[in-house]
Amino acid sequence: MSVNFRADHIGSFLRPADLLEARRSEMPVEQLHALEDRHISRVLEKQKELGFPVFTDGEFRRSNFMSDFTDAVEGFDFGDAVARQWDEDPKKGQPRQTATVVTSITGIVTARLRKRKPLTGHELPYMRTHAPGAIKITLPSATQFPAISFKYGITDLVYRDPLVLLEEITAIMVDEIRNLASSGISCLQIDAPRYSYFLDPKWCAWMKTELRVDPDVMLAASLQADNACFAAARQPGVTVAIHLCRGNNRSHWYAEGGYDAIAERFFHELSVDRFLLEYDDERSGGFAPLKYVPRGKTVVLGLVSSKRPELERKEDLLRRINEAAKILPLDQLAVSPQCGFASTMEGNLLTEEDQWAKLRLVAETARQVWS
Repeated sequence: MSVNFRADHIGSFLRPADLLEARRSEMPVEQLHALEDRHISRVLEKQKELGFPVFTDGEFRRSNFMSDFTDAVEGFDFGDAVARQWDEDPKKGQPRQTATVVTSITGIVTARLRKRKPLTGHELPYMRTHAPGAIKITLPSATQFPAISFKYGITDLVYRDPLVLLEEITAIMVDEIRNLASSGISCLQIDAPRYSYFLDPKWCAWMKTELRVDPDVMLAASLQADNACFAAARQPGVTVAIHLCRGNNRSHWYAEGGYDAIAERFFHELSVDRFLLEYDDERSGGFAPLKYVPRGKTVVLGLVSSKRPELERKEDLLRRINEAAKILPLDQLAVSPQCGFASTMEGNLLTEEDQWAKLRLVAETARQVWS
């Protein structure tokens, strides 16, 4: 049976400077692990102090939110990168800026994929021993990779098209998740940024021209792939969650649009307990699509920005929670930041002090609303 906790977070925290430097300098593995342990112990204690009921290691052992997969699976070439357009987080009264960055953190699939070690095998032992409460493990959605790791002229020599690659990645994920769900965790969260492509007309057009896949076909395949992973995670005591964002690399974003375009299928067809949704600014649209959320499922409102250092006002969070409760009953709602604070190890453009202040606000707001 799943547990409905009201204060949540996405899972990644800002890395301290010495850990970043250690990873860049290729410190010996034993020393690096000891340093990771020390900082993970600190952030576990901080989560407990703030009153969160679920705990992560901050993804401190990863270079980015997907690296558990790419580090454990052979077949990715990191020497070949794909350029992407990222938007600056818009400010009122300022023009939107765009920045082109090269995303090589996942690499391009150039050979048949083969899992050579467990994806989270290096994370769980410490968490099982040291977490002061329920353990959340995050994994990238299988749907993340076809959009950024498939390149025609290279990948299609191994996998015919992005849909075939998705099937292969899903099979690897299902095998991993089945074992993971029986290993003592309390929450499995799948991070699935690529659903945002279906919300944004420019990315729907990109799927047709660059991926050469009809968006409706890709949406159906994506829902099927994630449901296969969720089915593998269904164990007594495990809460299954999905997080949808619109980009979170160094406080940049790449997609915009409300949930309307996929809401009915997304909320009804995905077999999850919790939807962690971005709702920090106008890019996410309104709460109206929440009318499609069935009874028994929780929506975690990502009202606090992990991109900007400015601290939100509690009265604004309370007002927005009340607005959402007009669409979806309050007992089906919870609150969190809109995304992680460090989807890549370099982290977003705010300080650790800003991060903890925002998480304190989330926890205090949840206690005021649901206690």
